[in-house]
Amino acid sequence: MMVFGLIALIAGAASALMFASMASGAPISLVLVYLAPLPLMLAAIAWGPLCGAIAGLVATLLIATALSPPLALGYGLAFALPAWWLGHLAMLGRPAADGVAGSDAAPLQVEWYPLGRILLWIAALATLLTAGSLFSLGSDAPAISEAMRRGFAKVLSLVSETTVTESDPVVGLMVAVIPVLVAASQMATLTLNLWLAAKVAAVSGRLHRPWPDLSGTSLPPMTLVALCIALAFSFFGGMTGLLAVVVTTVLMMAYALIGLAVLHTITRDLANRAFWLAATYVIILMFSVSLVLLTGLGLADAVFGFRERFLRNRQPPPLPIS
Repeated sequence: MMVFGLIALIAGAASALMFASMASGAPISLVLVYLAPLPLMLAAIAWGPLCGAIAGLVATLLIATALSPPLALGYGLAFALPAWWLGHLAMLGRPAADGVAGSDAAPLQVEWYPLGRILLWIAALATLLTAGSLFSLGSDAPAISEAMRRGFAKVLSLVSETTVTESDPVVGLMVAVIPVLVAASQMATLTLNLWLAAKVAAVSGRLHRPWPDLSGTSLPPMTLVALCIALAFSFFGGMTGLLAVVVTTVLMMAYALIGLAVLHTITRDLANRAFWLAATYVIILMFSVSLVLLTGLGLADAVFGFRERFLRNRQPPPLPIS
């Protein structure tokens, strides 16, 4: 019990310190803030959701004491709560029906919570976090747009050392793009932190579920319907259109991740597979527009079942010659 409490305390203190590093203004602090959920997710995955919850509470209390209660509340809602919930879902399992293990099951016939549904939860949390950040600027679309215009005009004026008005085309472009970038960033940050936490737990021998098989990872069929509906509503004006853009962005990011799963599956038989996968990730990091191609691949797989066809037609390895 003492070790359990010590792990929660260390994880909470580490997360709080990473979050509080933004007060330093150093460039590295931005990376640390993005990785602040990582210790909490690791605690929840490796030592259970109770450990993750205690770690989140410790971090929140430390931030309230060292910085301010409002900032601690924001941390609790935007960092601690999502980290605990995703860590809990990652280790959620039940006995397989009729004693038959599912595709993600462990040798002890445990059916684990599907990775595709966890991806949907990440999309839902990214939507809520983005919507919360937008509502913090105003209660309706015009107020939010006006607040962003004022802020971006001030920032551009400081950077360029010239007067930039709120009607400047660059300001208008930033107002249109920022909700998309924030939503995509939230989706990527939560996914990366969960993957890193699971990887660290696996390397340390504390991951109690098998590493998921990407070839069987897919989103529920109704996700495609939800994406089409959100895309249609994104052409509306006002708050409805703004929120629809956010939902469209996170769902497209989810399908981009499915596109990566497709690449990992269909490149299995390539002799230089590691090179092509590494090159793909480098291109993604350098040219974020390549995510559009991955999204298209993920959507095509959802419609045409590329991975299923590949695995069905895949030739078995040749038998060794005796």
